[in-house]
Formats: sequence, structure tokens, C-alpha cells
Amino acid sequence: MSADLREGFLHDLEVDYARVVESHNRATVARDRISIEQARANRFRPTFDASTVTAPTFTGLRVFDDYPVAELVLYIDWTPFFRTWGIRSRFPEVLTDPEFADAARPLYDDALAMLDKIVSDHWFRPRAVVGIWPANAGTGDDVDDIVVFADDARTEVLATLHGLRQQAARTGDRPNYSISDFVAPIDSGVADFVGAFVVTAGTEEIALSEAFERANDDYSSILLKALADRLAEAFAERIHERVRTELWGYAPDEHFDPTDLLTESFRGIRPAPGYPAQPDHTEKVTLFELLDAPNTVEVELTESFAMWPGSSVSGLFLAHPDSRYFGVGHIRRDQLESYAARKGWTIEEAEQHLAPVLDGNG
Repeated sequence: MSADLREGFLHDLEVDYARVVESHNRATVARDRISIEQARANRFRPTFDASTVTAPTFTGLRVFDDYPVAELVLYIDWTPFFRTWGIRSRFPEVLTDPEFADAARPLYDDALAMLDKIVSDHWFRPRAVVGIWPANAGTGDDVDDIVVFADDARTEVLATLHGLRQQAARTGDRPNYSISDFVAPIDSGVADFVGAFVVTAGTEEIALSEAFERANDDYSSILLKALADRLAEAFAERIHERVRTELWGYAPDEHFDPTDLLTESFRGIRPAPGYPAQPDHTEKVTLFELLDAPNTVEVELTESFAMWPGSSVSGLFLAHPDSRYFGVGHIRRDQLESYAARKGWTIEEAEQHLAPVLDGNG
């Protein structure tokens, strides 16, 4: 009704309605799922040639014992550390945020003081194992899988890494991704590779946190665990950087400040089983067998496929320059049945392990 405010009000309303319509359209597309055959036909098909595929400097395993904690400190992402304590603001802005600074600043000071002791008194002995092997994506019904070979002859299969594929209906030229799309198909004639890793802050965290608890110092125990978790993630970041620049060496000229790595603007990805790009936690079993993780770095899987010690990180290394993170989302029953067959599972086993991503509409 206002002559002065009417035009602005109607403009804002129009913008809001357009946003609602766009959101509704995206949600409708997300609910519409195509068959697994259609999804595979619409898979991502990058170029595989000498410009996109690099032979690594070694194949097999490399183990790193008692990795220097001081080297990892620069790679710590502090934002998740503060979220552990319920402080939801980004670092370093959190230290001056009027809402959170009074709690964040003393917590950060305590963390730095403990971190100094972790480094100077050698509290943690981080360990890592990195593996790189000849590999190719499958074909036909196995196109969503990655076949890992024992050597460059590519005749002996070490393992198969099973992938899941997006089945949401796509608009435009957007593909339906699977992690296998970033590895050259076996029938392409291109000799590609895949990497994997497990890193851990070390088993020392357990005894140290228990010692704090026995001393009725729960705050220090929680602080130690939070720092161990951050150091494990920092270790994964540092190892990935070394894989890109020297161990695999597909990006030898890369130069990033450690804080810049948090933007993930570098080449290659490290997707992990149990996360959006491969939501099947049981794939950790294959990864741990390939890396012999219980023996190489003393990291084991629990019955529920969690890693022990808890301050550990694992995943794959995919090097293709067009590789990207994505979420599989919900899958239809036809993919469930295909996946069960490839994994050697019964349908009931597949339903149990993939229940969180199974589309209830079939």
C-alpha cells in the first residue's frame, strides 16, 4: 500500500519466489532417479592420455614411522577444532568474533600450549602408509569398479575397489559420477594407477588421555583428543601434498601455502569409504588389506568399520585433473542388486550396509 516502499517490497518478494521455485526444481530432480543403465550411459568421460595420466615414482607400499609432529602443525585446520567445543565460527575470525571470542581465545591459547608440549616432549609418534598400484576402471557391469593390479604386467588382480554411482536425474550435460570415472577404463589401453593411505596420530593418544582422566583432568583429556584428531587430518593433508609433488609426482611444480590447501584447489582428490563419494564403509576392509594397515601403522577396523585409534584417517588417492568430490545420494534397487552381485553379497547384506542411501521408492 505504501507508495515509497511498494516497489522494493514487490522486488524482494519476486526474488524470494524465484529462489523457492529454483529450490523446488532442484529437489524434484533429486527425487527423480534413473536406472543404473541410464546412469552408467551418462557417466563422466574425461580424457585419459599422457597429459592426464602420470606414472608414479614407485608402486607398492611406503611406510612413514614417527613422522615429525612439528611439520604437521602448519597443516592444522582449526575451524573443526572449535566446532568440537560447540563454537561455530571460522578460524581465525573466531578469535575476534564478538559472539565467540571470549570462549575461543583462551581455548586456543590452551591448545597451543598443549601442542607445544606434544612437539617438545614427543607425546605422539604419527605413522602413515601410502600405497600406489597399477589400476584401471572396469567395463560393462563392472564399470563402476576399479581393478587394482599387482604389478605393471596387469595380469594379477590384487583387489577390486567397488564404486557406487549417482542415480539422480540430471539436467543439461551434467554426468552421473562414480569414483571409477576418474581412472582409465581397462579397455582404453591406458596404463593408469590408484593410490591409498592410512595415517594416524598414534596410539600414544589413548594412554595420555586416560592419564589425564585418572588425574580428574577431563578438560585436558578432551583437549588432547581434539588435537590428536586435528593432527591426523593435518597428516592426511601433508601426505597428500607429498603424494602429488613427489611420491606419485603428478603435480611436481605445485606450490601452495599450507593454509591454501584447505581450499582444495590442487589437482587430485582423496575420497574415503563411508563418505559421500563412496558411502559403503565396508570398502575400508579392502583398503586396509591392500595397505596391511594393522601391521604397517597399527591401525585396525572395529566390527562397525570405525578406525582404531580414533585419530586416524584413510582414503584413496585419485590423480586425474578432472577428478572432483561429489555425493552419490540415494540409489535405486537396481543398483543395489548390481552392487550386491559385484561384492558377493546377498540382497539382505546389501540392504543392511547400504540402508542409509537406498531410495525407498525403489
